[in-house]
Amino acid sequence: MKNISRRDFLKLSGLSLAGLAFSSPFSPAVNFDDSGVVRVATDSVSVYSEPNDESRIVSTWYRDELLHVYGTVTAQEPAHNPVWYRVWGGYIHRARLQEVKILFNQPLASIEAGSPRLVEVTVPYAQPWRTTKLYGWQELDFRLYYGSVHWAEAIVDGPRGEPWYQIYDDLTGFPYCINPTHTRPIPLENLTAITPETPLEKKRIEVNLSTQTLMAFEYDQQIFKTTISSGIPNGPRDATGIPTKTPDGEFHILEKMPNKHMGNGNLFADFTDYELPGVPWTCFFTTQGHAFHGTYWHQNFGVPMSRGCINMRTDEAMWLFRWAKPDHRIGRTSNRGFGTLVRIYY
Repeated sequence: MKNISRRDFLKLSGLSLAGLAFSSPFSPAVNFDDSGVVRVATDSVSVYSEPNDESRIVSTWYRDELLHVYGTVTAQEPAHNPVWYRVWGGYIHRARLQEVKILFNQPLASIEAGSPRLVEVTVPYAQPWRTTKLYGWQELDFRLYYGSVHWAEAIVDGPRGEPWYQIYDDLTGFPYCINPTHTRPIPLENLTAITPETPLEKKRIEVNLSTQTLMAFEYDQQIFKTTISSGIPNGPRDATGIPTKTPDGEFHILEKMPNKHMGNGNLFADFTDYELPGVPWTCFFTTQGHAFHGTYWHQNFGVPMSRGCINMRTDEAMWLFRWAKPDHRIGRTSNRGFGTLVRIYY
């Protein structure tokens, strides 16, 4: 059989066309769903001849490359996350991959001054740009990934004069712009509080670090349970000196933000640097910055993966955000208050 290069495969599969699509302006009428695609969310991943990491390595794929998934296989290992994807040439473990789609959206006609709208990225990644009087339009090096959430604060003329969203960045304080067809405006009704009538003292969150599970209780009845990824117990400390181990004890939700830029706030950071703009549905429970939040950079729940936060699947983090107190006030970038009890233990 003739060997087919990765470039040839991309052409044959249509992913090269999709790659051009989400980096270029598109008609608002376009709505294309490319199902069964995953994005490499780490420096590199290997494709194996069999669904185990002791088999022969067939090929290597690199950060932000896209692969078609033809099926899934449940293997013996790893026990906490036994799912492998069948892809071109073999099998790849899902831990460091993100399931994505390519969905184009009808942009908002207007955004009222002082009333920003939350938008969610619906393509593998959206490319941000900024403009200055000195340099004009510049393409920034970092990317806004599928499932990340951002505040669109205005509609401005983009690099080619077409309408783009101006994005407010809570960490840098400097706005940048993205193609609006690459994001979905989140309906306001999707942000309403869940069981807001339940008293504060009748809700609690429990996290078992030994089993990597999170549970939510109302009136002492468990109403929700899922696997999470807590902080790496002995990871390297950053410049702040805060350990990567998730603290145990009793806490309360202190602040909720529907999105948060986590990282160093460098607008010109390379996309491989620690810059995570638009981390969705964050619920902070310590003054040091530990939070529950959605995760768009791995699918390896059940083992510690973070720098101290509680990583959750994005849809589950959104549920917790809406359920936990203080109740979210629609249109607010932040909601502070003495909120739901959090118990973290081994």
